[in-house]
Amino acid sequence: MQAMTHVAAQASNPMLSMGHAAQPSAAEISQDAAALLHAARNAAYAEASQGRLGHGLQLLMDALHHEPLNHDLLSDMAALLLSAGELEHSIEFAQHALGVRPTHGASLYSLGFALAGLGRHEEAIAALSQLGQGEALQNLMAEAPDLQPLVQVELQRLQALVAPVVQAAA
Repeated sequence: MQAMTHVAAQASNPMLSMGHAAQPSAAEISQDAAALLHAARNAAYAEASQGRLGHGLQLLMDALHHEPLNHDLLSDMAALLLSAGELEHSIEFAQHALGVRPTHGASLYSLGFALAGLGRHEEAIAALSQLGQGEALQNLMAEAPDLQPLVQVELQRLQALVAPVVQAAA
């Protein structure tokens, strides 16, 4: 738990952990660096699946120190923070990932569910609606097709919550 608290504190100021200098894009990194990033991502999820979420988050933070603009790392951080209930921090990392790659499906997923968890329903609807079309949908279906039905269910739930409010205001 202490490791997760430390990582969440770092997440509150992502620029501290991500560095200040522009880094090469994912396309510009070497194959060795790409392999190391892939290994770090896998290790982080393995740690989280074993109940060591804080350690998994720390592995991602360490990798982000070397590749602060890697949208996959940023998205993974958002996903693990979402699963830890750190919704505000999840939103920050998802937004950073979307700043690098605006149609990244997994980042939109984390963003939408974190926003919904905070009761920011209209923003969540916008993020999750984006997942139902164009490049975002293609990306989600390529990377995580099993999430698409969850997106549809959550989007319907949120629209049902917002509809009475919209009707009352009219």
